[in-house]
Amino acid sequence: MTLSRYAYLVSALLLTCGAAAQAAPAQATSACASEPAASRAACVRETGAAAQAAREGALTTASAATYERNALARCEVFKAPQDQADCRARMGPQAIVSGSVDGGGLLREEVQTRIVTR
Repeated sequence: MTLSRYAYLVSALLLTCGAAAQAAPAQATSACASEPAASRAACVRETGAAAQAAREGALTTASAATYERNALARCEVFKAPQDQADCRARMGPQAIVSGSVDGGGLLREEVQTRIVTR
């Protein structure tokens, strides 16, 4: 009699795990429903990868120094020293930031006032 109870418990456990595995793609699909058809597959892939990383405990929050380092690394694409300096100023704390990620991106503006004397 204990063998049949054991078999019943194992079967129930396997069914529960299977249902959980099926729920993850359904959640990813519903989270990506508002995406355009062209990017929906990538959204589902990324959502699934993020869920797997979360289950494995691999998701971490970066420190403020990491974010600053990444922001300044974006300025390395500019070849001219003045362009790099202007980019670093736009990434700095005095920059005016407008827009949103949802709206398509952030616009960074840094105003420099120069007095020209003749």
